[in-house]
Amino acid sequence: MIQKSKVFSEFSNMIYVGGVPFSPDESSQGTDTLIALMEHPDLVSASNSFKSTTEKKFSVSEDSNSVKSKISKSVYIFQKEFATVDPALVDLVGTDEATTCVGISIRNCRTGMISLAHMDFPNIVENGLNQMLSLITDRDSDTLLDVHLVGGFDDISSQHPNLASRNRKKLEGYSYPLCAKIIETLRIRSEKFQIRTLHVLGQNTKFDTEGFACPIFHGFVVDTSNGSITPASFDRKSRCPDEIVRRIRVTASFEDPNWSHKLLDTYETNSDNFVIAPCAWTTRQKRIATTLQSLSDTEILLTCSSSPSAEAPDFVDNERSGIT
Repeated sequence: MIQKSKVFSEFSNMIYVGGVPFSPDESSQGTDTLIALMEHPDLVSASNSFKSTTEKKFSVSEDSNSVKSKISKSVYIFQKEFATVDPALVDLVGTDEATTCVGISIRNCRTGMISLAHMDFPNIVENGLNQMLSLITDRDSDTLLDVHLVGGFDDISSQHPNLASRNRKKLEGYSYPLCAKIIETLRIRSEKFQIRTLHVLGQNTKFDTEGFACPIFHGFVVDTSNGSITPASFDRKSRCPDEIVRRIRVTASFEDPNWSHKLLDTYETNSDNFVIAPCAWTTRQKRIATTLQSLSDTEILLTCSSSPSAEAPDFVDNERSGIT
């Protein structure tokens, strides 16, 4: 026990904010550190600035004003995927469709290499970060890695509107455990992570006309030339290549032991190519897909979403495209 305590203490200050080590109480857990970070003035300011930024809408069209038409190369990331990109080869890397999921971007400030992931559950975080960091870290342990986190809205606030933020960690939900696990894992790693944006939970929450909580933004895009981020959404044609195959691969991966607790490889950094690994549904998953085909739109929404009231209008269509 003493040895573990020493290791934790040694690597407990690997999160930076504004170039200064962030040092909460060493006995605090991931959720406590998360809440303390969300109250940091620099991160509150960064989140407010991000919130006031106009969302970029990516679309494949003939319109000369389309954002997509002006990009020479972009990489799109689906749920549970990640990609590491070289700014010499890729202009933009982004993701959307996040409700209780979290998009995380990590950039090596020295080399400019960027890794972006769309994380969905806490059990993927540790291995997922290992995968993301494998191509962007170097021997220079003093290199700061800029981190942006966007997503994971406050999915319990509509059920408990009067609950203080520091007590919400006691309730079940999807967003809080995931965000807390990410922060906890960053904190105890040996690399130096500088949190630039923490636009999650309450910062990324609004209420619709019926009083339901939902995300302000479902995604973001990173400009690889400087590492800056912008709120973003993508239409179906711009979520490419191979949208349907990649959606099926996500569902297949949940019962594939080869992808247990891992992010899905999508893009080969060095060759600058998308590579979609083979996948197959289990017999059980085939039965589930057949059952889902007979359900109504409302039933699919309630069955397939972790936050039915917060999904985008195209959610059901996207789900149906992967089961037909």
